[in-house]
Amino acid sequence: MPTEETIAAWALTGRQRAYVKLKCVVDWLLALVALILLSPVLLVIVLAIKREDGGPVLFTQKRVARGGTYFSIYKFRTMRLDTPHDMPTHLLRDPEQYITRVGRVLRRTSLDELPQLWNILRGELAVSGPRPALWNQDDLIALRRQYGVEQIRPGLTGWAQIHGRDELEIEKKAALDAYYLRHLGPIIDLKCFFGTFLAVFRQDGVVEGGTGAGRQREGKGPEA
Repeated sequence: MPTEETIAAWALTGRQRAYVKLKCVVDWLLALVALILLSPVLLVIVLAIKREDGGPVLFTQKRVARGGTYFSIYKFRTMRLDTPHDMPTHLLRDPEQYITRVGRVLRRTSLDELPQLWNILRGELAVSGPRPALWNQDDLIALRRQYGVEQIRPGLTGWAQIHGRDELEIEKKAALDAYYLRHLGPIIDLKCFFGTFLAVFRQDGVVEGGTGAGRQREGKGPEA
């Protein structure tokens, strides 16, 4: 796999552009079906969050969309109401203290991400793609722009998510995003889709607070 030093900005091929259009339709249909089938699970999660502290069920956060614009991502709230907003977990002092009991289960199983199916229906996310950066993750945003990653929609899951997730340093994450862009097509998307289930089952790369001191990463930032 190429490293960040060997990756230049990538322009989508004609075949990739055609695939992106088809992918938008397929993603929308998948999200709709998933919301219908998972509605009982969603209801149970809503009731569990409400029962624990009575606070809001959903959490929104400013993220970077395709083309460097911004959108609000939806998640189930997994942290206390007094948690600092828009700050990656690794910048918090003792992040574990902010996570609720229900939230700990949701984060470990990635069930907190399910409301992002609505982001897919809105056309803001794809099923597979680079995970959307926080608006203030300047280093990651700059590297993705350098590699041309901003020309595609971010995803609910992605190549980096099944190759390390929270454990990844920012340069490695950006390199994996660029690799996904270069190989964009049905094969790598299927690998991301099925690889996500395996990664969640194994809880691969889940590290509250991250591992690289002083580096900005998506991690699982306060509701990130």
